[in-house]
Amino acid sequence: IRCEKEKGVYDFGWLDEVVDGLLKIGIQPWFNLGYGNSLYTPKADATAVGWVPVFDDSAMEGWKNFTAKIAEHFKGRVTHWEIWNEPNITGFWKPGKPDAASYVKLVEQTATLLRKAVPGAVLIGGGFAGIPMDYYKACLEAGLAKHVDKISYHPYRTVPEKGYEGEIAQMRALLAKHGASHVGLWQGENGCPSKKGSAGALSQQDWNEARQAKWLTRRILSDLRLEIELTSYFLIVDLIGYRGKVNLKGLLRGEDYSPKPAFFAYQNLCALFDSETRRFKVKFKIEGAGETATVAAGFKRQGKPLIAYWAVEDLMQDVAAKKVALALGEQEKAQMPKPALLDPLSGQIYRMASFDALPLADYPLILADESVFA
Repeated sequence: IRCEKEKGVYDFGWLDEVVDGLLKIGIQPWFNLGYGNSLYTPKADATAVGWVPVFDDSAMEGWKNFTAKIAEHFKGRVTHWEIWNEPNITGFWKPGKPDAASYVKLVEQTATLLRKAVPGAVLIGGGFAGIPMDYYKACLEAGLAKHVDKISYHPYRTVPEKGYEGEIAQMRALLAKHGASHVGLWQGENGCPSKKGSAGALSQQDWNEARQAKWLTRRILSDLRLEIELTSYFLIVDLIGYRGKVNLKGLLRGEDYSPKPAFFAYQNLCALFDSETRRFKVKFKIEGAGETATVAAGFKRQGKPLIAYWAVEDLMQDVAAKKVALALGEQEKAQMPKPALLDPLSGQIYRMASFDALPLADYPLILADESVFA
């Protein structure tokens, strides 16, 4: 509605400012094409959030015209386009009930217009709320993977690791079954609040800024561990005035844009897990954790091993770090003559005398030779 306040008259000026600003600092934006327009759906409120055009011929025509215009306007600047947001829940599939076949039909018609206007467009489908396996299966059966290059999902959960590895394996197996192993998986939206009572997902848990930072590191490292093609954090700054509340998932505080601890934690992860760091099978084993569930992953950075590990604890309960031993393979040990441990929350790097008494925390700690952190 902000781009089309009068039927057939489009104003993308406010988006030009955003897109050009991002491109100027080296960030490639990706668009989510979603929601309706009360010009075409009079029953919707002024924002038409969640109103889908598939139930009305006039609305569908308006959607197609809008898609063609915005794609033509931003071709050469925006190459990645996601089609709709969370179509599997009623709040974003109004006024009917979520239906995978109808969603795929919307994707097909939208994708045709995008590919015509934007040569080399990368199209993202899904944008699922959570990982709705039955809905996902139905989308693949309806042909979703024929029209998109990536499939995205929003895995909101208090414990990021809970059931996640199995779900990703199942999603990949289903893609393979449909001859679509080339379609990448994107974690397209995920975040947690820094305080209880936030708007949006996970709002009722007893969050604070420290727990938010821990959650973020576990979310991002879980995605990197499972080699998810793209992982994102929602959102940069607290969203003030969101349906009468504040969405407190921001890395920056909404009232003054000051950084929260999660901002610095994410900054530390991004500095280390860049294009020079790749997932790699490193020989190691955590010993002495007892009944505490642990997760670990090996990487290589500049040809040297790097290990991230943590305890899968409930973040609503503050627990003290334990001591564990890390049994490394001989080759890995030889490549860490000066072992050091990075704490991404504080940014501190600690030299370790041995691998026999390492701290095990409820967020990832990262072990490597100190030269890797230089």
